[in-house]
Amino acid sequence: MDHILSFLKYIEFEKRYSKCTIESYKTDLEQFFEFCKSGDTVAELTEVEFNLIRQWIVHLIDKGVENRSINRKLSSLKSFYKYMQRQQWITKNPLIGIESLKVKKRLPVFVPETKMDNLVHEVLWNVENNPIRDKLILELFYCTGIRLSELINLKEKDIDLTNLSIKVIGKRNKERIIPISRELSHSINEYLNFKSSQGIKSEQPYLFITEKGEKLYPKFVYRIVHEYLSIITTQEKRSPHVLRHTFATHMLNNGAGINEIKELLGHANLAATQVYTHNSFEKLKKIYKQAHPRA
Repeated sequence: MDHILSFLKYIEFEKRYSKCTIESYKTDLEQFFEFCKSGDTVAELTEVEFNLIRQWIVHLIDKGVENRSINRKLSSLKSFYKYMQRQQWITKNPLIGIESLKVKKRLPVFVPETKMDNLVHEVLWNVENNPIRDKLILELFYCTGIRLSELINLKEKDIDLTNLSIKVIGKRNKERIIPISRELSHSINEYLNFKSSQGIKSEQPYLFITEKGEKLYPKFVYRIVHEYLSIITTQEKRSPHVLRHTFATHMLNNGAGINEIKELLGHANLAATQVYTHNSFEKLKKIYKQAHPRA
């Protein structure tokens, strides 16, 4: 466990990974450590060999863990053992030769434009909660494509209503500037005025706070998004990330370039953004079948 703790400190303070990412690494490594201790041959992480990794993969498959999740765990292990090798705690990396499992490509789930229009302009917002705040949360997700963690950590000082932009701190503390519409700036200003008029005092610098003046937390935001998406759609996934997919898909469908969408989303490479082109191609195929006389 000392090696794991050292690695977690490394990715927190040197690599500057997010708390969510660090927690995922921690869970994956602790599960693997427990697997090592349960075997008859290995008790220490420094003694792990190639065959044990293969046994662990088979163990996860037998438990019904999806290939995508297994690949994420393998990624955690690969990073950990590269770190171990750099620290000279091991001489040979047991992950060498271990390949990722094949996974089926899943198209991003998104909400159609007409339903998003209904959400913004026609849905009755729950007055028992904080309708101005709740509406702004969904508008920000849809109009900027920011991640859940980015929305929660958005500070008032990051909002520039004069230049119609917001500053977002993304993964690995990478900063990006996202333009906003004048309509969205009005919604932000309305919420800021509401906070001021209600006398909501908080030592927190964050844009969104609870009625008690505390910083929002992921489940709180997820519950709000799920509640209102449930009004306009029956699709299974109704999360903040669905609104991020919706933002990217609608931008692409309306003529935005893939590189520009990449920058807005804060993706490290273009491959992560190109998945949205599949949704657009499906739309093109549908239009082709409807419009071409020999389709």
